[in-house]
Amino acid sequence: MFEDVSRRTFLKGTAATAALAAAGSLSLGAWRAEAQAAEADGAASGEVKTAPSLCNGCSSKCGLVATTVGGRLYTLKGSEVHPYSKGRICGRGHGLAQLAYSDERVTQPLRRKEGGEFEPIDWDTAFREIGEKVQAIIAKDGPESLAIIQDPRPSGKYYSKRFMNALGSPNVYAHSSSCNLSKESAYQQTMGASNYSTDFANAKMVMFIGRSYGDGIRPSSVQSLASAKEAGTRIVSVDPRLNNSGIFSSDWVPINPGTDLAFILALCNVLIEEDLYDHGFVEQSTAGFDEFAAQARNYTPEWAAKIIDVPAERIRELARAMAKAAPAASIEAGWRAVIGCSYQNSFETARAASAVNALLGSYGAKGGALLTSSPAAGKLADARFADPPKPQAKRVGNKEYPLALDSAGTNLAALKAALDGTIKGLFFYNSNAAKGYAQPKMWTEALQKAELAVTIDVQMSETALQSDYVLPEVTYLERLELPEWIGGKKHFVGMRTVAIDKVLPDAKTCDEIFNGLAEACGVGEYFQFTAEDLAAAQLATVGVDLDTMKREGVVELPDPNFQYGTPKFKTPSGKFEFSSEAVGAAGLNPVIGWIPRKVTPKDGEFAIVGGKQGIHSHTMTQNIACLNAISREYHMERLWISAQDAEDLGVQTGDTVEVASSEHVGQVEARVTQRLKPGVVFLPTHYGGDSPAQTRAYRYGIALTDFIPFDMEPGVGSMMSQEVAVTVKKVEA
Repeated sequence: MFEDVSRRTFLKGTAATAALAAAGSLSLGAWRAEAQAAEADGAASGEVKTAPSLCNGCSSKCGLVATTVGGRLYTLKGSEVHPYSKGRICGRGHGLAQLAYSDERVTQPLRRKEGGEFEPIDWDTAFREIGEKVQAIIAKDGPESLAIIQDPRPSGKYYSKRFMNALGSPNVYAHSSSCNLSKESAYQQTMGASNYSTDFANAKMVMFIGRSYGDGIRPSSVQSLASAKEAGTRIVSVDPRLNNSGIFSSDWVPINPGTDLAFILALCNVLIEEDLYDHGFVEQSTAGFDEFAAQARNYTPEWAAKIIDVPAERIRELARAMAKAAPAASIEAGWRAVIGCSYQNSFETARAASAVNALLGSYGAKGGALLTSSPAAGKLADARFADPPKPQAKRVGNKEYPLALDSAGTNLAALKAALDGTIKGLFFYNSNAAKGYAQPKMWTEALQKAELAVTIDVQMSETALQSDYVLPEVTYLERLELPEWIGGKKHFVGMRTVAIDKVLPDAKTCDEIFNGLAEACGVGEYFQFTAEDLAAAQLATVGVDLDTMKREGVVELPDPNFQYGTPKFKTPSGKFEFSSEAVGAAGLNPVIGWIPRKVTPKDGEFAIVGGKQGIHSHTMTQNIACLNAISREYHMERLWISAQDAEDLGVQTGDTVEVASSEHVGQVEARVTQRLKPGVVFLPTHYGGDSPAQTRAYRYGIALTDFIPFDMEPGVGSMMSQEVAVTVKKVEA
């Protein structure tokens, strides 16, 4: 499989493949009939079993229970005891299970030949050749010329780091620079924690800045939001698009994209200038308030109104309402969108959002913003699990982007280093960096320059197609992984167990792959155990045995005795910090303040925003037959455009439009809507696949990453995924 797919094929594609992609979807009706026939056949011939696992549809890793018949998947349901699922799983969680039986999985190790085509090889050959190339790179350029990028999953994040560190390289990166890096890095500076939660059960008012629970679905979050709405909580959505959480919103504030920072600073101005802030909390539990207050005098609602296109009185009313509801009021923590990786000011927007909560005194308050604890495995006495020596070199990017969260780093620094030749070898685990992390053209150039590129994945992604070796992993339902530690008011541990029979005989689990790579690279002494060995040892430190986890999937740990009250902030001052020395040392304003977005659309241009849809997760799910069929049936790839702008352009729903930026031109159907601010277009971020090996996703829709320039947010190194302006015009038939 895939022997005839070359780098040239990847870059140019073929009309035949495009035609196959257009014809390769399965209607919902046909899919249901096929599924029912398979179920009937299985039920008549096999033993019925159930097994717990964790979903792989997004970073939430919700608990699920799989029922199999004869070893094949029959049904999925959400775990009743997992705090994220609460008996439910979302549409993408159901659909992703089909991945195990996909006809387009990578079936065996692949090696790129000199002409660019792939050929199948055995595992021993793959390990040996990769090991030889790794050792040659280390001998010539040192271990710091190697890097790995992984999309954090329980086993992957452990083995990726252990493998690189064993080789002597510190260059371990998560996918965060294309996700929530700015947010988590900012909160680390203001609060000493990378996240917080909203106490929806007791909240009187909650404000969302560009986030939508109805599009990036975690069942427990949607349930909490729905319950809060029913209880009378005022829910405010600040977003240029009325997103799919709008059904729960009391207010929609359609703001100019990338100007949320001005809006939030104006809220702070009102709270301070009208003396509506919590004096006790500010005086006892914050640092740098006087400097912040002096600066905030400039951020009046009138100043902000001109930037954000929201009336000054509207800003004042919202600030006063938040103060009246305080401390049971807060700005929700967000995720990717505005404060994650979108703009030049995403880091500062997140700092400012956390500052509003400080002024309201909502940290630790009933109905406010909660900093809860998380469990972790205890120290392991078994010498097999001892960490490799700490690499001597510093991770690439740490110096240039010192504010990036240490556990994530910025993988775009690795991209830059590959472009300039500093990094020679790249590994990717469950990561489609070449399509989802910054501009794809730059990844293509970097992968062509690299001396070695290895992808470990289930599918032939765009990154896999540009690699030298592709190593097939079993799907999440076929493997046991390390424990997943779940914090909050209560503590849990969950685990992915083997839920279905192995589908492809030549695919391996995460630990088998890394153990084999380590042995071939000469560092096998650090990998003399299986994932099951390590999982059992980790669980034992919290009083849970492996057999229990295999049976239950999720276990509640001892009560952490959460109590409301002002939390302990793990910052240098021990307080919430309106001003940060570390931020100043990175060359930014130490005091939370105004930074404009980098690209402002000119006359005739549109701001473009992107976001998730409830049945998809980044580029990972688009080639799954049932989910692709839903997208096609409902034309979910369409570009949203406001009714006012559509009228001006002579565009109707279903028309083809041309979208152009400084980097790319593409065509896609339009969706005309009243749910979008004029001057803005919205593009779902799951489409425009470039891998001919994924026939359902191939060239279906367009991809936002193709349109953005390659750039990085100062201080943290996020991808600034929406710092671009586009033109839109109707394509005449």
